[in-house]
Amino acid sequence: MRINADFSKRAAVHFDDTPWVASPAPGVERKMLDRIGEEVARATTIVRFAPGSAFAPHVHDGGEEFLVLDGVFQDEHGDFPAGTYVRNPPTTSHTPAAAEGAVILVKLHQFDPDDRTEVTVATSASTPVQELFQDTAEAVTLQNWGPGQAVSLGAPGGIEAFVVAGSYRENGEEFSRWDWLRLPPGSRFNAIAGPEGAQVWMKTGHLAQMGA
Repeated sequence: MRINADFSKRAAVHFDDTPWVASPAPGVERKMLDRIGEEVARATTIVRFAPGSAFAPHVHDGGEEFLVLDGVFQDEHGDFPAGTYVRNPPTTSHTPAAAEGAVILVKLHQFDPDDRTEVTVATSASTPVQELFQDTAEAVTLQNWGPGQAVSLGAPGGIEAFVVAGSYRENGEEFSRWDWLRLPPGSRFNAIAGPEGAQVWMKTGHLAQMGA
């Protein structure tokens, strides 16, 4: 399976225009943003857990990072309410579940194989730019933009922007809650926040090796 698999091109997915697709686990559905592979894949996905649903225990050979968008995501390591950002590096394992239901943004099989850094961060709606993770290859932030704020960022290593709340316009296109944009290496991100402002999860630098 290949979805938005050409990393030399701009890619955008709007939440309201994209169907939910059933996963192998009962009660767990997905909206696929990008994907290379079948059930084990390099993938960026919005995942929705119905109350009481769960995945079987598994190991993340290629690592996993996720942001909880709604509800409380759970595994044997704890409860992760909305706004929690987590990185589970390669070789870690868990049993994902959601007793009361949850929605997460998750990226799989995109870690440096030698990365062993575990991260759990409660994000803030008041910090203009909150650093969630940074190494020599990538930076992950949560950004809170005021109404009408102009944002201009270079993206020599590519950029992904996911709207957690609010909205913004980029290249004449409006992005609102749970919409996703990916720009290739060498791009420039120029956006204007909507009248309510925007909270945006952003990842930069990580596409440098994917081709320009």
